[in-house]
Amino acid sequence: MLPKTTNLGKPMLFEKVREALRLLHYSYRTEETYLGWIRRFVKFNLPKLPREIGTEEIRAFLSSLATQGNVAASTQNQALAAILFLYERVLGIQLPFIEDITRAKRPLKLPVVFSRREVKAVLGQMQGVTRTMAHLLYGTGLRLMECLRLRIQDIDFDRTQIIVREGKGQKDRTTMLPGSLVEDLGKQIEVALSLNKTDRALGFGMVYLPGALEKKYPNAPTEPGWQFLFPSPRRSIDPRSGREQRHHIDPGTLQGAVKKAIAQAGIRKSASCHTFRHSFATHLLEDGYDIRTIQELLGHANVETTMIYTHVLKKGGSGVRSPLDGL
Repeated sequence: MLPKTTNLGKPMLFEKVREALRLLHYSYRTEETYLGWIRRFVKFNLPKLPREIGTEEIRAFLSSLATQGNVAASTQNQALAAILFLYERVLGIQLPFIEDITRAKRPLKLPVVFSRREVKAVLGQMQGVTRTMAHLLYGTGLRLMECLRLRIQDIDFDRTQIIVREGKGQKDRTTMLPGSLVEDLGKQIEVALSLNKTDRALGFGMVYLPGALEKKYPNAPTEPGWQFLFPSPRRSIDPRSGREQRHHIDPGTLQGAVKKAIAQAGIRKSASCHTFRHSFATHLLEDGYDIRTIQELLGHANVETTMIYTHVLKKGGSGVRSPLDGL
C-alpha cells in the first residue's frame, strides 16, 4: 500500500501533485495520467520516499518500462514527464540530466491512410452526430479530442474557419470550415443550444470552463457560445467541482462508431479516428498544397513531423516501375 504522507508533511503528496497540475491548467486526462505514473514510480521504489530517491532509481524505473514492460517510446517519455513534474513542480528539486536510460524503441512506421474511395465508403456507413464528427475529422484534420472539445463559439461561419483552442502543446490554431459541413454544423448548434435550454430550465446548464475562466467570467458557463458543440446525451458529475453538468460526448462513442463503419465498409486496415487526420494531410499533398500550409493546419511544431506524409505519397518500391509491368 502506498504511503499517505511524505516528508512534505500534510497535505499528502498526491494531493500536492493534483493541486500543482490544476494550478497550471493541465487537462483532467493529463492529471489522471501523471498521477498514475507517479503512483507507479513511488510503489517501484518503496520503502524509499521521493525525496530520498536519486537519479539511479529514476533511471532504473524508466529502463524497466522498456525492458520488462515493453512500453512504446511515447509511453516511456510520458512517464519521464510525470516524474520531472513531481520533482521540479512539486518537490522543488531540479534533477540533473539522466543518462544511460534504456530507451524503448521508436518504430519507424508510416501512418495508416484511407484512399479517397475508402473515406467515402466509411463515411457512407455512418449516421447521426457521429457522422458529422467523422466528416469534421477528415474535412479539417482535427485530432479526436480537439473535435470533442469544440465550443459553439469556435465555429466561425463568416470567416469559414474553425478555431482550435489549446490543442496539442497547449497551442491555439485555425483550420478551414468545409462548406459542405456548414448546414450540418448549424443544425448541431441548434441541438446543443436546445439541450442547454432544457438543462437551465431544470436548474442545471453550466458547462466546464478551462483554467480560471470561470472565476474571471462568472456568467460564461451558461452562455451559448461556451457550450460544447457536441454535448453528451447525459449530464454527469464533474470530478473537479463535484457539480452536475453536461460535458462533451465521450470519445469512445465516436471511436466505436468509426470502428463499426470501417468493418461494415469491408476495409481491412488497422484504422481508427486518427486515420482521418492522416488522410486529410495526405490528400492535401496529393492536391498540390505545400507542406508548410499543411503543417499549420495540423498544428505540428516541426515540419519534419508533417514530412512523414510525403513518404505515404510514394507508390510501392519508392515509385519505381517494376520491369514485370513492362513485359
